[in-house]
Amino acid sequence: MDSAVSTRLNGRVAVVTGGGAGIGAAIAERFAREGACVAIGGRRAALLEETRGRIVDAGGSCLTVAGDCATEEGAAAIFAQAKERFGPVDLLVNNAGIAGPTAPIWEQQFAGWEETLRINLSGPWLCAREAARQMMPLARGRIINIGSMSGKRPLANRTPYTSAKMGLVGLTKTLAVELGAFNINVNCISPGAVNTGRLAEIARAANVPLERVLEGAAAGAALKRISEPADIAALAAFLASDEASNITGIDITVDAGVWFS
Repeated sequence: MDSAVSTRLNGRVAVVTGGGAGIGAAIAERFAREGACVAIGGRRAALLEETRGRIVDAGGSCLTVAGDCATEEGAAAIFAQAKERFGPVDLLVNNAGIAGPTAPIWEQQFAGWEETLRINLSGPWLCAREAARQMMPLARGRIINIGSMSGKRPLANRTPYTSAKMGLVGLTKTLAVELGAFNINVNCISPGAVNTGRLAEIARAANVPLERVLEGAAAGAALKRISEPADIAALAAFLASDEASNITGIDITVDAGVWFS
C-alpha cells in the first residue's frame, strides 16, 4: 500500500457492485487503498478478476463474486460471501447499471424498459436490503448509490434510464429516513459524463461518433471537460468515511459544472 494514502477506511468491509470496470473499479480500488476489504460483484468475471488483481498487487484485500446483483439470489450471494470472508458489511456502493435503450418511446420494447429498471433500480433496492440487514445490528453503515445527472432532468429517448435514475434519488432519500435511526447514512452521487466505456456504448446506440459525444459533453460544462472515474471515487471515499458522518439523504452532482433548469 502507498503509505501516503489515507487509511480512513481501515477495518471497513465494502461491497461494490459493477466493480469490474469504470466507476465501480475506481471506487473499489480507492476503498482498498484507504484500508477497506472489498467485495466486488458483476456479471463479467474476467473484468472482476482484473480489478482484484490490481487491488491485491497494491497490497489490498479483495473478493470477487460473479453474478447478477439485481436478482434476490445474486444480491444475497455477494453479501453472504463478503461476510464469510471479511465480516459484516459496513459499506455498500450500488454502482452496477446499464445504459438501456436509446429511442423514442414509440419505438421501444417493454423488455428494454423492464431490464433497465431491474438492473438500475431494483438491483440497488435488493442490495440495500441485504446491506441494511447486516448494518442494523452494528448500528453503523454507509450506502452510496451511483445515480446520474439524468436523474435530475428530462433526457429525450432515454425514458428507461432516466426514470430509473430519478427513482434512485427517491430510494436514497427514503432509505436515509428509514435507516437513520440505526446510524446508517444513505447518499447518492450523480455523475455527468465520465470517461468510461459507457460513453462509447451511448455513441454506438445513438449512431454518432464517440468524439462528438465527448466534445459535446465537455462543451456543455463550465470547466470544459468531463469527469474521470477517480473523481467519483474520491467523493465516494469521503462519503464512506467518518468525515461524512452527518451527511445523509443528499444527491451530489459531479459533472464539471453542467446546470439544467
